[in-house]
Amino acid sequence: MTATAPPPDGLTDVPGIRVGHARVAGPRALSGTTVVLAPQGGAVAAVDVRGGGPGTRETDALDPRNVVQRIDALVLTGGSAYGLEAAAGVMAWLEERHRGVRVGPDPAHVVPVVPAACVFDLGRGGDFAARPDAATGRAAVAAAAASGDHARVATGAVGAGTGAVVGGLRGGVGTASVRLESGITVGALVVVNAVGSAQDPATGVLYGSLFEDGGPPAAPPAAVREAAAVRLAEARAASVRPPLNTTLAVVATDAVLTRAQAQKVAGTAHDGIARAIRPVHLMNDGDTVFALATGARELPAAPGPLALNEVLAAGADLVTRAIVRAVLAAPGGLRGPGGDFPSYRELYDPPRASYSW
Repeated sequence: MTATAPPPDGLTDVPGIRVGHARVAGPRALSGTTVVLAPQGGAVAAVDVRGGGPGTRETDALDPRNVVQRIDALVLTGGSAYGLEAAAGVMAWLEERHRGVRVGPDPAHVVPVVPAACVFDLGRGGDFAARPDAATGRAAVAAAAASGDHARVATGAVGAGTGAVVGGLRGGVGTASVRLESGITVGALVVVNAVGSAQDPATGVLYGSLFEDGGPPAAPPAAVREAAAVRLAEARAASVRPPLNTTLAVVATDAVLTRAQAQKVAGTAHDGIARAIRPVHLMNDGDTVFALATGARELPAAPGPLALNEVLAAGADLVTRAIVRAVLAAPGGLRGPGGDFPSYRELYDPPRASYSW
């Protein structure tokens, strides 16, 4: 089993946003692609890159100083820079539906702008050449389109999180959402694949859980922590791949945002990564956050520009929550030619009720 049923909230709670996953086929493949599909007409988008080793495509188009106003899809993909080819399949799918920037008199004359970012998972399944391509991207966007409104988002080792690792543990995809008092919905989706760790080595408690209402769950018993430390040290010693990673996130909202406001949302959401993973934004990470705004609901008129604050705070909180969920949703540990990657639950088996929101 490579996915778990997520909690009843996620990125697709933002009306019009759909998510699709596709996995690279093959017995020694451990990679895939996730596509976030905007509603018809597109969404305002922005990006903030903090990692020292990013792999991206079309992110310059999201600069508020540049011409592109809306995009139709985002691509999160495994395969390092090779996997960015998945965006070509998404572009082709969008072009066939006349979705993109109009560049000619015919409605078919469009150029889809498909920003993309990748995580490093090359060789995690044992085959260095098993990585996403245009067909993987097409499969993921088709899955997103077919999923229906407000469909549950599969989490764990799916899509771009198929081969994800965080601090030597299996990572993956996590998601969360909230409806604010203003009626605005904010959601987040994260692909957790970091050099840093998501857990406190002294207690075994996930860093992100420290910021939840009621505080973190009780630490696992000392004997469990000691056994987990030994198992994780053995797994790290057996690693055959360099610690080249990256955490990717998408924060979406149905609020009306300018491109500059969306960029602020993307930047603040990095705080959510920093709360849940330590350390972050290293030279061998490519940590990247995208923001999407569908524009269905106006921000409250008061207190003026400060009305954005509730969206900023929610975005960061949801990224933290999604990271915790990704780690808990990771399936059983994996041992193979690409390395030894235990899961958090394999080491600690925390009661699920301790991490419910």
